[in-house]
Amino acid sequence: MSKLGQNRKETTTKEEEAAAADDEERKDEVGEAEPPQGSKEENAQESRRESPAKCPMGYDSGSFKIGPLSCVICRALLFDSSRCLPCRHIYCRACISRFKDCPLCGADVDEIVPDPEMQTLVDQFIEGHARIKGTPLNANSADGETGESEDQSNVVYEDASSARGSFLVQQAMRAFQAQNLESAKARLGLCVEDSREEMLHSGSNAKNCSQLGALLGMLGDCCRAMDDTDGAIANYKESADLLSKLEQRDSEVVHALSVSLNKLGDLKYYAQDLEGARAFYAQALDVRVEATQDFKTLSPQVLDVAVSLAKVADVDRALGNESAACEGFQEAVKKLEGLSMPKNSENSALAKRRFTVLEFLHSQISAPT
Repeated sequence: MSKLGQNRKETTTKEEEAAAADDEERKDEVGEAEPPQGSKEENAQESRRESPAKCPMGYDSGSFKIGPLSCVICRALLFDSSRCLPCRHIYCRACISRFKDCPLCGADVDEIVPDPEMQTLVDQFIEGHARIKGTPLNANSADGETGESEDQSNVVYEDASSARGSFLVQQAMRAFQAQNLESAKARLGLCVEDSREEMLHSGSNAKNCSQLGALLGMLGDCCRAMDDTDGAIANYKESADLLSKLEQRDSEVVHALSVSLNKLGDLKYYAQDLEGARAFYAQALDVRVEATQDFKTLSPQVLDVAVSLAKVADVDRALGNESAACEGFQEAVKKLEGLSMPKNSENSALAKRRFTVLEFLHSQISAPT
């Protein structure tokens, strides 16, 4: 072999060795030691299933925490964020308006001013973390290939949607209990909006109808507490219509449906529409009787039936139908007095409620017309 050929061979060998070394270096840099098991999307989904979504700030439906975006008075996410001056501590406006001194530092509150920047931060937190978004994945594009939706606002939280919805409902209930009604109404309104969106995408199945019906009932409670009778009636009616369409009704659906019907009856009663009140009370009674299988053992369901009987009887008396009223009260007494009483301690509260209802029924039977 000539020196030229030998030099060429040596040069080629050195080039091959250098290329091989470069390949090994690149593999080390990108971690390509072993082939991946499954696609990146499959691995990501598997990781999400193994590790439930957690909020880095500690907010979730399973634990209680007052975080940096919370009002320490109502213990819920800030709504209509406002600073009290001069100390500059932040609260919901409705909450701090009830105080003359700052609850945190005790300083006199000279003025309350809006804090739009903080409220924007809270609203962004809700949009990104707390809202129910159950939109199905865009698995197939028009040409049959997997692709992502161009609409980036169509966020998908998959199996975390229920937890996120529970979190926002929890915040609404805290605000409601603290009489921050505007906050509670706003949070529940978001939940209702998201639940409607879910029904559009996945249909009016039992789960979606049950969820939306319960949310509308809670929203009706907010409207009622705010003296918005028309809003309360609209929400209770929609809740009752949704839940009444379900062929299969579990105990939660029966309870939510009968309560919405009773609340509609209450509103009609207070408005002096006795016929309308009786109609709704009678519907609630029918729902409860149909769902109760055992009238021999004390249970919440039997107590609910007795209460519904009393409501219908009370309206009959107000309408001047005394005989029907007495029959209703006596039937309720008969159902409660004929029950066997469980002796375990967990039913002690149930037994006390039975005694209270019986006491009321006997007073109505013996009361003058």
